[in-house]
Amino acid sequence: MSSIINYSTGGTASDANGFFHPLGDHAQVSFVFDGQTISDQQSKVFSTQFPPDAIQSTEIITGAPDAEYGDKSSLVVNAVTKSGLGQPKGYGSLEAYAGSFATYGENATFGIGSSKFGNFLAINGIRTGRFLDTPEFLLIHDIGNNENIFDRLDFQPDSRDSLHLNLFVARNWFQVPNSYDQLSQDQKQRVLTWNVAPGYQRSINPNTLLTVNAWGRRDQVNYYGSHDPFDDTPVTESQLRFLTNYGTRAEIAAIRGRHNIHAGMQLQQTRLLENFALGVTDPSFNPVCLDANGGALLLPGITNPNACSTVNPAYQANPGLLPGLVPYDLTRGGSLFDFRGKHNINQYAFYFDDRITLGNLTITAGLREDQYNGLVSKNGIAPRLGLSYLVKSSGTVVRAAYSRTFETPFNENLLLSSATGAGGLAQNIFGATGSVPIQPGFRNQFNTGLQQRFGRFLLFDGDYFWKYTHNAFDFDVLFNTPLTFPIAWHNSKIDGVTGRLSTTNLHGLQVYTTFGHTRARYFPPEVGGLLFQGTAAQPGVFRIDHDQAFQQTTNLRYQYGKNGPWIDFIWRFDSGLVVSGVPDVAAATALTPHQQVDIGFSCNGIYATLAAPITSCNGIGRSTLLTLSQTGQENDDHNPDRVKPRNLFDLSLGTDNIFRMEGRNKIGLRFTAVNLTNNVALYNFLSTFSGTHFVTPRSYQLALTYLF
Repeated sequence: MSSIINYSTGGTASDANGFFHPLGDHAQVSFVFDGQTISDQQSKVFSTQFPPDAIQSTEIITGAPDAEYGDKSSLVVNAVTKSGLGQPKGYGSLEAYAGSFATYGENATFGIGSSKFGNFLAINGIRTGRFLDTPEFLLIHDIGNNENIFDRLDFQPDSRDSLHLNLFVARNWFQVPNSYDQLSQDQKQRVLTWNVAPGYQRSINPNTLLTVNAWGRRDQVNYYGSHDPFDDTPVTESQLRFLTNYGTRAEIAAIRGRHNIHAGMQLQQTRLLENFALGVTDPSFNPVCLDANGGALLLPGITNPNACSTVNPAYQANPGLLPGLVPYDLTRGGSLFDFRGKHNINQYAFYFDDRITLGNLTITAGLREDQYNGLVSKNGIAPRLGLSYLVKSSGTVVRAAYSRTFETPFNENLLLSSATGAGGLAQNIFGATGSVPIQPGFRNQFNTGLQQRFGRFLLFDGDYFWKYTHNAFDFDVLFNTPLTFPIAWHNSKIDGVTGRLSTTNLHGLQVYTTFGHTRARYFPPEVGGLLFQGTAAQPGVFRIDHDQAFQQTTNLRYQYGKNGPWIDFIWRFDSGLVVSGVPDVAAATALTPHQQVDIGFSCNGIYATLAAPITSCNGIGRSTLLTLSQTGQENDDHNPDRVKPRNLFDLSLGTDNIFRMEGRNKIGLRFTAVNLTNNVALYNFLSTFSGTHFVTPRSYQLALTYLF
C-alpha cells in the first residue's frame, strides 16, 4: 500500500523497504481504516499494512489536516475497506503469481451478504528471495515471506444502525540482508500483528450521524542474531519488542444549513515492552588503545585506557573510546548488554471543526486539544483554519490554510532510545546526546494551493507548504539492520512544492504526472538514538535525508475497449536523497574495499578495486553512484553529498478478461517488469538514518487471476 501512495502522490520521496518521506518528514503518516487510527509505522519491517485488495477507496490528504487528525499528520490516508453487504451472489478473486528471485504467492478475496449481514475476506501470502532492499546490488541472504488474513463482518439491523467488525492477523519472517563485509551473518526477524476493530454508526436524523469506533492492535517483533554471536560484525544484537495499542473514537457529524460540523474525541493507550541485547564482536570497533599512527590495536586483555602505555610506550589511549561500551565488548571478556523496559503511553484528544459554505467561498475552522502522558507529559492546543475560493468562469480553485499540530514521538524502541544519552544508561554507553526523554513536538504549518481545470480533459493541482517544527523527529538505524531508534532534533524548517497533472479517460488513455520538491533543514542539538556507529552528531544546521530537490512519477495507461488488453507504463525520477555517512572524498578513502567498489569510487580516473582500494586521494575523487563533494567543499546545508539522480521504468501489460467471457466470471493475465533497464542505483549509502540500500534490480512477475 505504501508503494501505491508513493507513486500517486507528488510530495513523497522514495526510500528503502517500502518507506517514503511524506513532504519532508520521516514516517509522519497516519492511516485511518474504517475509523480506526493507526499512527505507528506500517511497513514490512515494522507492522504489516492492511492488504490493498481489502481496500474499497482511499482519500490521501497531503495539505492542511482537519482537526480530527493528530499525532502524525504530514500525510493522512483515510481508507474504507470492502464489504459483503448487498452481495447475495457473492464476489471475489483468486490470483497466483510467480517471478524473479524465486518469488511466488497467492491472493484470494471473497465477499457475500444480504441487506442485513455481510462478510468480506482477503487472504494473501508471498515468498520471495528478495524480501528487503539490500546493501548490495546482488542479493545476499534475503529470503522472506508474509502471510495475512483480513476479515470484515457487517450487521445492519435497520436503515438507521450499522455495525462492523474488522479482524486482521499477519506474520512477516525474513532474513536480514548481508553486505560483502558481513557474509557470515545469519540474522533474522519475525513480526506478528493482530488487529481487532469494531465500529458502530447511527443515523440520528437525515442530517446527523454518530460514529463510534474501538480497536485493539499488537505488533510483536523478534530479532534474532546469528547462532554464533561472533558471526555478527561489528556487534551482535537481539530483540523482543511488543507494541500494543487500545483506543476508542466517537464523533458526531451534522449538516446545518451552510455548516458541516464534526465534533469528537479519541482516547488511546499504547503499551510498550522492550527487551534488547547487544555485544561488540569486533575488537577494532571500539579499541581501547591505538598505535603511534592512530591505528586500532586489538589487545584483548586491555580494558583500561591508562594501561596502553604500559604495554608499549608508543601506544596511546583511544581519544574516541566509549568507555561505557567496554564491559559489553565480547572480544575483551565482556558480557551482553541487556535492556528491559516497560511503560504505558496514555493519550486523549478532543476536536471540533466546521466547514462553512458561503457561495463560492469555503471556510474550514477547527480546534484540537491533545494530551500526551508517556515518558513525559505534554498538552497541545491546535487551531486550524483554511480558506478556498472557486472561480467558476475559469474552473479555478485557490486555497490557503494554517495548521498548528501536536507531534508525538515514534513508539518503536522509544524506551531504550530515551534512556540513552548523558546521564542515561550506564555512563552513556551508546554515545547518544541529550539527557531527557524524547518529548512531543509542536508544528506551525502553512499551505497555499491552486487547482485549475483546462477544458474537460485536463486538471492541475499544486500546493506550496512550509512547516516549522520544534522537536523534529527521525530515526537512527543500527547499521544495516531493520532496528531503528527514534531521535528528536531541536527544530526543523521544511518547505516545498507538490503537484499533480492528470487527464480524464481519453478513449482508453489515461495519463497523470505527480511531482514534488522538498527542502528539509534540521537544527541540533539531538536527543535519543544509538549513535555509537562512528557518525558524530551534526554540529550545525544540515539537510536531512528527507531532502530531495525533485521527484516525479508519470503513469500512462491505455486499454483497448471496455474489456480489451491494457498496458501500463510508469516512469519514476528521483534527483537523490542526502547522504550523511560519506560527506566527501576524504571520507570515501576510509571506506572498506567492498564499499568503495559498491559506489564506484575513483581518484584521478583510477577506480578502486578489492585488491587495490584507494586510501588517499590528492586529485579529483568521483563516484558513479554518489555526487561526492571534493575534500573540504562539502557543506551540510548548501552542498551536502547526495545519491546521484536515477530514472526507473516499470511496465505492466495484460488483460482482465482473456477469453472475453460474458457475465461475472473472468480470467485475467498480467505480466509486470520492474526496473526495466536494470538501472544500478541507491536509495542511500551508510546513512545514519536509513543505512545502505540499492534499488530493486530488474525483476519480472507473471500473474493469473480469476474474478467472479
